[in-house]
Amino acid sequence: MNILILNTSELTGGAAVAASRLVKALDKSGVEVSMLVRDRKTDHVRVFSVNNSWISRKLNFLRFVWERLIIFICNFFSKENLFQVSIADTGTNLLTHPLVRKADVIHLHWVNQGFLSLSDIKKLVDTGKPIVWTMHDLWPATAICHYPGGCEKYISSCRRCPMLRQNPFFDLAASVFKKKGKVGLSKVTFVGCSRWIMEEAKKGHWLRTARFTSIPNPIDVAAFKPIDKQVARKRLGLPEDKSLLLFAAAKLSDTRKGAIFLIEACRMLKEKYQDRMEIVLMGNSSEELISQFPFKVNTLGYISDTDTMVSAYASADMFIIPSLEDNLPNTIMESMACGTPCAGFETGGIPEMIDHLRNGYVAKYKDARDLAVGIEWILDNNVTLGLSSACVDKVRESYAEEVVAKRYISLYKQVCDRKN
Repeated sequence: MNILILNTSELTGGAAVAASRLVKALDKSGVEVSMLVRDRKTDHVRVFSVNNSWISRKLNFLRFVWERLIIFICNFFSKENLFQVSIADTGTNLLTHPLVRKADVIHLHWVNQGFLSLSDIKKLVDTGKPIVWTMHDLWPATAICHYPGGCEKYISSCRRCPMLRQNPFFDLAASVFKKKGKVGLSKVTFVGCSRWIMEEAKKGHWLRTARFTSIPNPIDVAAFKPIDKQVARKRLGLPEDKSLLLFAAAKLSDTRKGAIFLIEACRMLKEKYQDRMEIVLMGNSSEELISQFPFKVNTLGYISDTDTMVSAYASADMFIIPSLEDNLPNTIMESMACGTPCAGFETGGIPEMIDHLRNGYVAKYKDARDLAVGIEWILDNNVTLGLSSACVDKVRESYAEEVVAKRYISLYKQVCDRKN
């Protein structure tokens, strides 16, 4: 059985990281697997790029720019939400690619920003090969948005997307929604990284007759593991005598990541912890937030290498994820694997990962005061209730490579049997 995994990037973004980890997990399990991307970042023998010449690199860059330009124009030349939506208007035709021809199962992950167009996806579906699509967000079910933010138009018919400024002459969402109806998505087997996203996607107008299952992302528990807290802090130059709260995201200022609620929770804790607590930020755009926290802020920037990430998680007393909408965040999995308890809101797949009052704290949605309560609870109970050990146990039982690989292998066999 030969598996081909498709993702726009090899490592940039949460979906890319998850897809790359799955490749390694399947490879370790003896599966013949390859990964085809646009943006290759390593020399891993299982990873290949469609950018195999100067011309293809320039052409694919122009595809990316073209899509953003269309969105920019349709949004009345505003950059607002420019990367919150995708239209899959242009991409690479992979129909004759050797890896596609060789594959028994084609496994899509995140394929936006000019990698695959809706027409390209339809061509893959029309090959008759089994298509599995892991949803790292809700874009497969909507017209253009990756997270609808409470909008339910995708259940019936997307139109006049609230993510864009309204254009009375051309409805971009309605146009893309109509095109998605011609792809043949009912023939695809969709995988939700979380049960939450699976249930939300099932409501999608074009996905109602598709097959669904839920399988989490994998993590290498041999790489992400607990290390001595003081050693980790010394390595990163962090204070050894403070309670450290870690907040991480690719773009920390992204409103969907909910930084304003963490800032508000910290303000509520200022009087009690003013000399005993500090903030650690891991990710881009931290300069937009630093002055808003009532505690001293330590910035680590964007980290991609595993050893430094492990040190960052292990150095913290807890990881805070105040996201307003999220699927199955790799950051929670990584933090828990390192023995660091998490606190987050009751939304998306977060409650599936954090077991309330067992290995972390799940706060009421958008409730900064309850988030502050959760921070205090973790600080007070981590040692006595063994939260760190409970975190590690949860990850090993639910997200370890061999556990997730086994579930995917079973799914691949099922979709192949249905085609035969």
